Amino acid sequence: MANHKSSVKRIRQTATRRLHNRYYAKTMRNAVRKLRATTEKAAAEELLPKVQKMLDKLAKRHIIHKNKAANLKSSVALHVNKLA
Repeated sequence: MANHKSSVKRIRQTATRRLHNRYYAKTMRNAVRKLRATTEKAAAEELLPKVQKMLDKLAKRHIIHKNKAANLKSSVALHVNKLA
């Protein structure tokens, strides 16, 4: 166990941040999954900007890596463009 007050506080902060980051990362994964499952072009085009905005925000806040966000945005945009 931690011996310093500061390390005890750091452990608390880390646990809080971890839960916060897990929630938003999971929300993002579900949004991407939902978009990829969409087969209607109109619905997918409506959902695409929301997902891209979410990915950009998470990358900006360092919850996911910026390259991961870019790769996901690219693959999701390709999926939407392929829909007839």
